[in-house]
Amino acid sequence: MGQKSSRPARAPDRLIVGISGASGIAYGIRLLEVLKGGGIETHLVMTRAAEMALAYETDRKLADLRALAHTSYAIGDVGAAIASGSFRTMGMVILPCSIKSMSEIATGVTGTLLSRAADVVLKERRRLVIAVRETPLHGGHLRNLAALADLGAIIAPPVPAFYPRPKSVQEIIDHTVGRMLDLFDIDNDLVTRWQGGKPEKKKP
Repeated sequence: MGQKSSRPARAPDRLIVGISGASGIAYGIRLLEVLKGGGIETHLVMTRAAEMALAYETDRKLADLRALAHTSYAIGDVGAAIASGSFRTMGMVILPCSIKSMSEIATGVTGTLLSRAADVVLKERRRLVIAVRETPLHGGHLRNLAALADLGAIIAPPVPAFYPRPKSVQEIIDHTVGRMLDLFDIDNDLVTRWQGGKPEKKKP
């Protein structure tokens, strides 16, 4: 028998998508749509507050949103695959992320599947992107965000970019989602890329 390679195996094209109860669920929906179209296996977990935001902010049904994911989990299913470090993924993005969920993750509280999955991603040294959606922020929020950054998380608030001169809310959403995908090295044509002096236009 030949010798086994000492290099770690490449992570599968599998991403955990968390959606918590902050305003901006349109970002999470668009992320799932793009990932499904791009062949990335998605594992979705939503908080109950996120389900409420879905009803408040969109006309979509929960079943329709879950259908966009490869696999969807109940928030209380702490025995799910994504709760284990042996279930290999590219990492996790929480888009949007509420202050409550962010604070649970920062302090190691893993009372739900969302916070447990995020904790697993951190302990396994995989990429965790936190798209925290809140303003203004007090000192406690900032200290928790700093603690998460120290643990290796990427703090990426969904901040609109205006240099592409967006003509619609959808274009703003697309640009933000594209930048989140960039953080996982997932190719996309959602972003108008800056080339020095003027942005490179997106493909039609």
